[in-house]
Amino acid sequence: MSMLVDYGSSDDEASPSPAPVSAVPLASRVVAAPDVSLEDPMQLSMSLVKPTDTTLAYSMPYSDLSRPYQGPANPFKAHGDVNEANTLKRKNVLTGYAEEAAISDATFNAQQRTFTSLGYARNPANPNVLIGNVDSARLHGGRDVVEYRPSKAETGAIRAKRFKKGDPGVLDGENAYQGPWAGYRDDEQALIDEAARAESGLASDEEYEEELVAPLSNPIIDKAGAEYLDVNTSGVEQTEFHGSQMYDYQGRTYMHVPQDLDVDLGKEVGSTTNYIPKKLVHIWSGHTKPITALRFFPTSGHLLLSSGADSKIKLWDVYHQRELLRTYNGHSKSITDITFTNDGKAFLSASYDRQMKLWDTETGSCISHFTTGKIPHVIRFNPSIQHEFLAGMSDKKIVQFDIRTKEVVQEYDYHLGPVNTITFVDEDRRFITTSDDKSLRAWEYGLPVPIKFIAEPYMYPLVRAAPHPSGKYVAYQSGDNQIVVYASTDKFRQNRKKSFRGHNNAGYAIDLDISPDGQFLVSGDSGGFVCFWSWRGCKMYHKIQASEGPVTCVGWHPQESSKVVTGALDGLIKFWD
Repeated sequence: MSMLVDYGSSDDEASPSPAPVSAVPLASRVVAAPDVSLEDPMQLSMSLVKPTDTTLAYSMPYSDLSRPYQGPANPFKAHGDVNEANTLKRKNVLTGYAEEAAISDATFNAQQRTFTSLGYARNPANPNVLIGNVDSARLHGGRDVVEYRPSKAETGAIRAKRFKKGDPGVLDGENAYQGPWAGYRDDEQALIDEAARAESGLASDEEYEEELVAPLSNPIIDKAGAEYLDVNTSGVEQTEFHGSQMYDYQGRTYMHVPQDLDVDLGKEVGSTTNYIPKKLVHIWSGHTKPITALRFFPTSGHLLLSSGADSKIKLWDVYHQRELLRTYNGHSKSITDITFTNDGKAFLSASYDRQMKLWDTETGSCISHFTTGKIPHVIRFNPSIQHEFLAGMSDKKIVQFDIRTKEVVQEYDYHLGPVNTITFVDEDRRFITTSDDKSLRAWEYGLPVPIKFIAEPYMYPLVRAAPHPSGKYVAYQSGDNQIVVYASTDKFRQNRKKSFRGHNNAGYAIDLDISPDGQFLVSGDSGGFVCFWSWRGCKMYHKIQASEGPVTCVGWHPQESSKVVTGALDGLIKFWD
């Protein structure tokens, strides 16, 4: 069966049918209203939801539900990519794509400082290529700020341009104090000044530059004056008895606890209720420079040991005539700390002369010397092991000495600044230390690795410490004019509910103490006050004007109910009841 194709007419003579009109090429057509398909057949199952739809074929993410029907194509989406998780995989920043580079923080900081200081840095994508100031890179050999060390000539030229730091005692006008903010002269002025200095015969800045001295950790000495560091003593151990009589009618020395008083000095410490003192009952004067530490005789408190910036240690009678009993001379610079043994028969002293000395309390003789070549800031005997003590040093270490062998038996070296306090806790199995690095660390005794490290951004240096008689807390004098409390148990957390405020201590190492019954907290003040708080409610009960200058040392009598001793920068020791 054949098909009829192009059937037009049966007449053979009829004229042929006209040729068909050729089709217009599609490329040349102008489509004013193109056909826009809102549904891609390839993505029909995951298409956008129409406003008229009442059901969903699958569980769509919110981004699919809110996607517009029409819009520009996403340049970061691969062709045919239907997975939303990969849609923006190349847009890792708001403005587009940034290639990741493996570079440490230290390397980045070094290159950033190099670019800021020298004008060039290494290309992170290709470390062998330098970018930036090519001339500066050629001049410095492509070294960064860590590798680059200027020569002595370059250092001298830079120092010659520096203006003088000025006199710290002058605020305005000529020779006013500039400190680290002193500017630099231009090259011409530096040459003029150097010529004038050479003509006058003065040394150059490089030769005249003062030796840098590490700042002292004890602000008492800084505020009192640098002259307190140098005293006219030879460092040879000497002692002098000042009492009215060496022995009583039974041949006993002042070490004997008196029995003829109206208070029992042999009872358990903390067994009586304490009260806040109201009045001044006695003043001891003998130190010529600021008081740095006060310690009552252990348990009984019938003697008081004091140390001062005059390099002397003195022993006072708390009862009877309340006289000066003995002076211990042996340090050549200011005393930093003193501490008794448990029985009080000996005590340890530390000084800025880098020496630690063990003294016999009764005879005044020096038993032993200890030193590491650094300045000891705090010393504490282990209450359970009396032949060992800890010393917090200026070189960031806590050193453990054995007084029998005079050797260092352990070092605890994790702090980043001079050590300020050492406090034994947990039945003397552990101890807590604080430092100028604004951190607190807890240690197992004998193990040189800390078991707890606390360093928060809001913390200030903790300069003095006082353990609570309950053994559960330790109070610290913080540098932001408050006293904070930390638990002395396993967690060593700060007790945020206990914060004692109302006094000023910034700039000084203000001492603090807790009453033997744990009811009151006492602290000195930079304004000359002695402040008393309730331990339970953190409320300040009372303030006493104890001195015209800062009160730096306080101590609560271990047996009396309301006796407190204070020491200040004026060198006076006052007894309150």
